[in-house]
Amino acid sequence: MTMRFAKLAVATAVLGLAGLANAADTIKIGVAGPFTGGSSSMGVSMRDGVRLAITEINAAGGVLGRKLEAVERDDEAKNERGVQIAQELISKEKVTATVGYINTGVALASQRFFQEAKIPVINNVATGSLVTHQFDDQPENYVFRNAAHDSIQAPMIVEEAVSRRGYKKVAILADSTNYGQLGRDDLEKALALKGVKAVAVEKFNIKDVDMTAQLLKAKQAGAEVVLTYGIGPELAQIANGMTKLGWKVPMIGSWTLSMANFIDNAGPGGEGARMPQTFLQEPTTPKRQSFIINYLKTFSPKNARIDSPVSAAQGYDSIYLLAAAINQAKSTDGPKIKAALEDLKTPVDGVVTTYNKPFTAKDHEAITANIPVFGEVKGQRVVYAYPEDQKVASQVRVKDANAKGALVIKK
Repeated sequence: MTMRFAKLAVATAVLGLAGLANAADTIKIGVAGPFTGGSSSMGVSMRDGVRLAITEINAAGGVLGRKLEAVERDDEAKNERGVQIAQELISKEKVTATVGYINTGVALASQRFFQEAKIPVINNVATGSLVTHQFDDQPENYVFRNAAHDSIQAPMIVEEAVSRRGYKKVAILADSTNYGQLGRDDLEKALALKGVKAVAVEKFNIKDVDMTAQLLKAKQAGAEVVLTYGIGPELAQIANGMTKLGWKVPMIGSWTLSMANFIDNAGPGGEGARMPQTFLQEPTTPKRQSFIINYLKTFSPKNARIDSPVSAAQGYDSIYLLAAAINQAKSTDGPKIKAALEDLKTPVDGVVTTYNKPFTAKDHEAITANIPVFGEVKGQRVVYAYPEDQKVASQVRVKDANAKGALVIKK
């Protein structure tokens, strides 16, 4: 009897230790983005927003009694690197879900592996219209997004340039990446709906430092405004090129005109540039004020400006959305988390917005056209372009399924 009880005691102890080990296991969340290179101001800001959210959630007890753990990988804004990372996060790290993706091309190249593995992905910066529609031909879709996609932004840009400011002769300058060319296509569709055709459509490459040829064509065509789709360093070259030519027309473009490496490198030439923004670094609500204070204190104590406020805020919110889904699912199983994301029972209080049923089985976009507002570069930072937007900013805009402005996506 003694031997029997001894064995039972040992077995019980082993099971108890195993239970403690399981309870102590972290929930691994992949975080993929460019933390070096020209896109890094977006990637690092997104990553730090994610880190802040995870720190807060863990301090409050974690999710399902377990800590969240960020498994961070620098994709360098390269498609092939993104593919390698996706495979590593799935096979080696065994992540429960992944957030991130800054560059549309990297997202499109990488997220098919998560789709095949039935692991949810929340794109929190990549805005290419195709991103959440890549797998429309499949019975289930594991790709979500909480950023203003390009078929929201493009109509906003065109509305601002053509209807609100009255420009009829527009030029489009877009980079040669998937992001730039898909965005250019969305701009041309939005212009067509206004009965306008661009007088010049020009392309440039990443790392180009001389935009003279493209700008001269736009100027000679009589362009009154330049619409842009690119990222900070090259957008700054456009602004600087206009300054060198002595040709100053407004720049209105996608949200990336708010990047620190556009604002800083363009200097005075970037003043007045306008772009859609889901979040501005303004403490218009207590939630936003707390986020801004904690972010700057933690990651940028010597700088009063977040390099990419949109990226930081959307990265932060993506973790809270994911945590809510895991809590609701009471599981780290991919299909169960996906199902929970598609039917979140409780609103999630974010800094971009309050997410009230942000996703459905047929709609994986958390942001609708009523949420973004226009920002403007002024005094080396982005401020509200229109005072009325700032006045209503304290009333957080929630998702409106009937919001106008989105183009129909056709594959």
